[in-house]
Amino acid sequence: MPTTSTTVPPISKSGRSSKKPFYATLWVQVVFAIALAVIFGHFRPNAAVAMKPLGDAFIRLITMIITVIIFCTVVSGIAGMQDMKKVGRVGGKAILYFEMVSTIALALGLVVGNLVHPGSGFNVNPATLDPRAVAQYAGQAKAQSVTDFFLHIIPTTIVDAFAKGDILQVVLVSILFGFALSAMGPRCKPLLELLDSLTQAVFGVVNIVMRFAPIGAFGAMAFTIGKYGIASLGPLARLVGTFYITSILFVLIVLGAIAWVAGFNILKFLLYIKEEILLVLATSSSETALATLMEKLETLGCSRSLVGLVVPTGYTFNTDGSSLYMTLAALFVAQATNTPLTLTQQLMIFSVAVLSSKGASGVQGAGFIALVVTLSVIPTIPVAGMALVLGIDRFMSMFRALVNMIGNGVATLVVARWENELDRKTLQCNLA
Repeated sequence: MPTTSTTVPPISKSGRSSKKPFYATLWVQVVFAIALAVIFGHFRPNAAVAMKPLGDAFIRLITMIITVIIFCTVVSGIAGMQDMKKVGRVGGKAILYFEMVSTIALALGLVVGNLVHPGSGFNVNPATLDPRAVAQYAGQAKAQSVTDFFLHIIPTTIVDAFAKGDILQVVLVSILFGFALSAMGPRCKPLLELLDSLTQAVFGVVNIVMRFAPIGAFGAMAFTIGKYGIASLGPLARLVGTFYITSILFVLIVLGAIAWVAGFNILKFLLYIKEEILLVLATSSSETALATLMEKLETLGCSRSLVGLVVPTGYTFNTDGSSLYMTLAALFVAQATNTPLTLTQQLMIFSVAVLSSKGASGVQGAGFIALVVTLSVIPTIPVAGMALVLGIDRFMSMFRALVNMIGNGVATLVVARWENELDRKTLQCNLA
């Protein structure tokens, strides 16, 4: 079955076309928009805050078609596969990979927090903190057992899964439909042809929407700078710098080593998805890059069914950036409020974060809410201490979402290599 990229050229291809001048490429336009937004937000903060609807509108344009893309991609991919055992095998390998890498991210955040001590010297009295600042997040934060988590995957109705836009629920529905159509045999051919045409049309819509990416990036970044200001990073520069550097090292060293073993260069992959990187940084949401990331991974040679299974599932289970943030920020709050933590308490934070980090990708502020859940298991840490990082959470969210997105791209290529879908030389050639 042909991939969508053969009919609807990916954004990156049009961006690399020799017929267009460099300033007409998407990534250059997004870079210019972000730079302009930073300047505008700094000198005209009030007017910049009013640009927020531009970013929100672009994010909504992308998210409104994500569930349709996932459904069409997964259903047509599974129904078109000859070996149904491959679906279970791919899913099992993906979950195993997700848990291993996200656990490494959690552990790294814990180690860095203990070595750097980003919260030392603050000497904040918890009694002086305003708990109302984080009250709305605490209200949304609910401790979730393993049973509750897996029950949540099952939607109340099929329509409900699409209405809520819950990615994992849509993946479940799509897998069931894919298996059902596969069992029908030749009778489902007309429906598969319809789904294939719908998939190509939806990716065509994505290409149209992506033309507005520079406007959306400008609106989102202008709002961030105008509302919070670069100066707001000053008091917490050590925490922000520690998180940024740790995230970069995680991508280059941990993901870089995984990529090297899988047969490709992490830097070449980052250049390949530069448009998605810029969009995620500007909007602080990894969902804005989901559709085009899936398209580009198919262009590299990953099968449609594998991409449809691994990428959406990874957006829930493979939250490397959120995992790094949660353990590091938890230690920061404890250190800033002079709350001593025993090794047992730190391991408890680690254990809870393994579960609470799931589902913290894609939605703005979800990582912050998951952190509130994690801190609540240690009564000695004042949850009100989260008010210390609330003002800079938008800046932290940029790198959380970015590492999440990059991690899912790498995961897909790794699983595809495990499944022998990608030849090492072909992959290197496509990335070059």
